[in-house]
Amino acid sequence: MTRPPEFGLLLPAVLSSQVEFISRVGRVRNLAVVLAAIAMLSGLAVPGAAATPPAAVDRTAGLRGCLATYNAPPRTADHRVDTARLLAELGELGANTYNWLIWHQPTDWEDLQAFLPQARARGLRVWVTLVPPSESPPKQKWYSEPFRLDYERWAQEIARLSVAEPALIAWSIDDFAHNLTTFTPEKLRAMLAAARAINPRLAFAPCLYFRQITPAFASRYGELIDGILFPYRNESVKANLTDPGQVAAEVAKVRALFRPGLPVIVDVYATRHSSLGDSTPEYVATALAAGRASADGIMVYCHQNPKSQPAKYAAVRRAFAPTTTP
Repeated sequence: MTRPPEFGLLLPAVLSSQVEFISRVGRVRNLAVVLAAIAMLSGLAVPGAAATPPAAVDRTAGLRGCLATYNAPPRTADHRVDTARLLAELGELGANTYNWLIWHQPTDWEDLQAFLPQARARGLRVWVTLVPPSESPPKQKWYSEPFRLDYERWAQEIARLSVAEPALIAWSIDDFAHNLTTFTPEKLRAMLAAARAINPRLAFAPCLYFRQITPAFASRYGELIDGILFPYRNESVKANLTDPGQVAAEVAKVRALFRPGLPVIVDVYATRHSSLGDSTPEYVATALAAGRASADGIMVYCHQNPKSQPAKYAAVRRAFAPTTTP
């Protein structure tokens, strides 16, 4: 249906007055976000807002070329994230992305908000990862705080934060496919709709393991996700953290199940796995190199301490080093 020419002028005036009234009684948390959405609907430009219609937005672009570490940030004596030290280490490693897990402390969400402006100033991209019900009480000690298992609320709050801080480009849910009774396609669609109504550019890239990435899963969820965080464990042969030889083959098999161009980010275990044991610095280096050559980006599980894990820290640094094109 074609809108009359005066529609774009009338709609913001009418809705803005309504939003102003609603905001005064405390029912809208972020007036700027609402006004941006109104302007987007009416075709007006808003400073700092995307002019591209949501349908044309490529949420995958920020995922490509990912050189990231995940979780295990350095902390101060009071258990807060030591953002200055984390940023210094990420800079020394040559990382361009950090994946922030909200789980270990109830202050992680607050610390993230302090971290993001500093990350933006350094050109660093940031993901946020939440834990699913299988990693929450009563099965584990902690929730992702403060919104716990309210994933639609999380989607909205992360999207709001990403509007204010554009360094935040993506969010993820750990062990996503272990929790499909919670994250049905219908529930995930509602979560993503809530986030994309606020920021259509925010990507969703769940954590998925090789054995869970089946044709049935791809058929049900493929259209909903913007990328895959793929922890490599040699599952096409025998699960272990000793054989990096199947990275490229497994990435190719994963790609074949989804739409062309869906980013696959290989996640390499530098930290010990609960049942598969530990990896060596040589394994980490080889798996990261194979992931960088065959996938759309690489991530390290977890961020390594340069003092307690100097060999693995050095292996990550070498893997993140700039490459030259022949």
